[in-house]
Amino acid sequence: MGQDFYIDIAKEGIKITLMLASPMLLGALFMGILVSLFQAVTQINEQTLSFIPKIIVIVGALAICAPWMTDILVNFTEELILNIPSVVLGK
Repeated sequence: MGQDFYIDIAKEGIKITLMLASPMLLGALFMGILVSLFQAVTQINEQTLSFIPKIIVIVGALAICAPWMTDILVNFTEELILNIPSVVLGK
């Protein structure tokens, strides 16, 4: 067991982190663009206007994607736990 094993675990952890964060980040990005367009069209320059829609979109994305996110996180955790003996024994 060399450095490749640890690099693979780190890569998988980063990939899963990006997968879990992407639904909420993309939703907030699109809502931010929509609110910005709305503010540009109506010339309303209220800075606090964008927070509530973004929060609603993030909570909605979290509610919709929660089962998928939980499944991915549980599978990754199970994989890590199953690999503990090979890490300890150095196989």
